[in-house]
Amino acid sequence: MKPMFRALALRNYRLYASGQIVSLTGTWMARVTQDWLVYHVLTHDSSFALGVVTAVQFLPTLVLGMYGGVIGDRYPKRRVLIITQVIMAVLSLLTGMLVAFHTDPLWSILLLALLFGVTSAIDMPVRQAFVVEMVGRDVLQNAVSLNSAIFNSARILGPAAAGIAIETLGLAPAFFFNAVSYLAVIGGLLAMRLADLRLAPVVARARGQLREGLAYVRNRPDLLLPIVLIGFVGTFGLNFQITNALMARGVFHRGAGTYGILSTAQAVGSLVGALFAARRLRRPRPQLLVMSALVFGVLEMVSAFVGSFPLFMVLLVPIGASAITLATACNATVQLGTAPNMQSRTMALYITVFAGGAPIGSLLVGWIGGILGPRPALLFGGGVSALAAIVCAAVYVRTQHVDLKIWDRLRASTVQEPTELQDVGYR
Repeated sequence: MKPMFRALALRNYRLYASGQIVSLTGTWMARVTQDWLVYHVLTHDSSFALGVVTAVQFLPTLVLGMYGGVIGDRYPKRRVLIITQVIMAVLSLLTGMLVAFHTDPLWSILLLALLFGVTSAIDMPVRQAFVVEMVGRDVLQNAVSLNSAIFNSARILGPAAAGIAIETLGLAPAFFFNAVSYLAVIGGLLAMRLADLRLAPVVARARGQLREGLAYVRNRPDLLLPIVLIGFVGTFGLNFQITNALMARGVFHRGAGTYGILSTAQAVGSLVGALFAARRLRRPRPQLLVMSALVFGVLEMVSAFVGSFPLFMVLLVPIGASAITLATACNATVQLGTAPNMQSRTMALYITVFAGGAPIGSLLVGWIGGILGPRPALLFGGGVSALAAIVCAAVYVRTQHVDLKIWDRLRASTVQEPTELQDVGYR
């Protein structure tokens, strides 16, 4: 099998990947439909309400994410994932029923989003740490990149399908499809060969395990760099579920189908970036992390000044590519640098910082978009991301006494396309 797809040679990973493409397509359909339901149907184009529902869904990750990592280290990860997938299927089914019977006040959507967020706070770190148990450390880099490719393939299919479904069938079918799609993941998990799993040692229950995980990362600058960097970019820069809706409705005066098209365009870039990342054989270097964050921030700021819909849509492609380059590099750096008995807790901190910052970022970006407009919201997110890349690089160089040669890379980028990241270890 080609190096780009070498993780698929493993039966357990093939089962996992097959279930993920189905389930994540349903998840993206439901997410886009929920955003449109809250933004346009229930609140008549309130960007703040859209920010609130996003914050509610991700707030549990900020509060409970580290406890999800403790659960992942204490109990068999496969069993935990089966339970969380069943719960999320039920929640999506309930959401669809509320919408179908037109009993969908905003408070009920917020409550279900909160419950979904609580379940995801446990599911996400365990699912991330389970990857290494399926494929081992030698193939982990490839599996992480393929996971991103699967995720972004679903981002292409899901929003496009959601836009068509909203226009033709209404809002409820997307939630029903999402509920059924979880069965693909559950079936794949149940069908796995347990003998082929590379199980991490189960950590016995003890006091102070949460503090132990935090101390482990605090003393590892190579882990702190990707976690801090993805935290700033994830919190302030990656709020396109809000800014795309604001741009589609408030700037370009388009409907739900256009919102889905913008999400799809960004996902195309992310998919291309993930597939290129799958070819990388070694652990990502710090240069790649910093440069991809900087390129992402600059491109997001540029998008704030774009005046035509087609150009804005095209620009979302390299934005998506640079974002997924950063995400896969940070994820692989953290997983490859972590001891097996600390895997779930370290990934829990990574997920907590990455996704847990979304409540803060979504509320802030939603507020800026509502008061000042969509363009300042994009400019703010891109500016914070670019500044974070520069500051993180400066701190890392000073504390570790290394030369990242970032400015040499920046000078070289003036004669290359801004998304060509091969020079900083992308391959």
